[in-house]
Amino acid sequence: MKDYYQVLGVTKTATEDDIKKAFRTLAHKYHPDKKGGDEKKFKEVSEAYAILSDKKRRAEYDTYGKTFAGGGAHQGFGGFDFSNFRGFEGFGQGGVEFDLGDIFGEFFGSTGSPRGRRGRDISIDIELPFRESVFGTERRVLIAKTALCSICGGTGASKGSKTISCTVCNGKGNIRESRNSFFGTFTSARSCPHCHGKGEVPEKPCEICRGVGVAKREEEIRVVVPGGVEDGEMIRMPGRGEAAPGGGAGDLYVKLHIKPDPRFSREGNNLVTALPIKLTDALLGGEYRIRSLDGEEVLQVPAGVSHGEVLRIRGKGIPYGRGARGDLLVEIDIEFPKKLSKSARDLVEKLRSEGL
Repeated sequence: MKDYYQVLGVTKTATEDDIKKAFRTLAHKYHPDKKGGDEKKFKEVSEAYAILSDKKRRAEYDTYGKTFAGGGAHQGFGGFDFSNFRGFEGFGQGGVEFDLGDIFGEFFGSTGSPRGRRGRDISIDIELPFRESVFGTERRVLIAKTALCSICGGTGASKGSKTISCTVCNGKGNIRESRNSFFGTFTSARSCPHCHGKGEVPEKPCEICRGVGVAKREEEIRVVVPGGVEDGEMIRMPGRGEAAPGGGAGDLYVKLHIKPDPRFSREGNNLVTALPIKLTDALLGGEYRIRSLDGEEVLQVPAGVSHGEVLRIRGKGIPYGRGARGDLLVEIDIEFPKKLSKSARDLVEKLRSEGL
């Protein structure tokens, strides 16, 4: 697995500006048409920038060490779309046209792409009791966000209204622009701001969203938390973020915060708990009833058990895989009496005289 931060020579706390500056420097250094350039290195830094310059992909990479964005036949390095890339010839010499899609479009100030603008990602925090983090649970949360208009269903048109061709983009849905930069001349396409990439507009706009198709409203979202989650883990819910006019919705990220439990701690897929026992039971053995997250369990403490020794109750730990579970690890805590009666002291002295 590549370390994209190392490829760009930045730290994990790098800002967006730090990442852009590092990319610019390395792109100039490694461009294949330059003396001493390296096409392989240039593709690596482009791949790293494609991931780290995108907030959603960077969050996925930081959390899981990989990204989950799908790619078509033309989608390469970590989601970097080279489908319309027109070659390296004359790079940075002016008059050479490029269309690098969303990544370079955003980098050079473009406000969209022909494929439509994507809605904003949003994030929320949920606090869970320790038991629910082990067995899983369900939460229903109310979120205020920009969503499809509940009246027009996202069409932007009043009921029964017809649509007409957009006069700004002539029904194409996008507008092409050329920009000059230190890399050369770039041709980019952005969604038409009037029709939001649809190519048509309602003859009579919706009274609620005023023809935009989206509006601010509260929405109840069902969050399913699987069993065995850890503190700080992130759940991604694709398409449950904010909606954008003429485009798809962003994603919802749910960050989990697990409340500590006074009796149990976690060690991988195992649960750990402590069991105080009497000194006599440590010497002679005994039976104890111990609480697990499933209920009461009977534990046989063997004679001669040591302080700090761990006994195992199988299948009472953290769920994982298909029906599999870790174990409950019981750490023995021998309680040594602080005071002894005369008779008890005499017995201990007798044991000592016998070499015990």
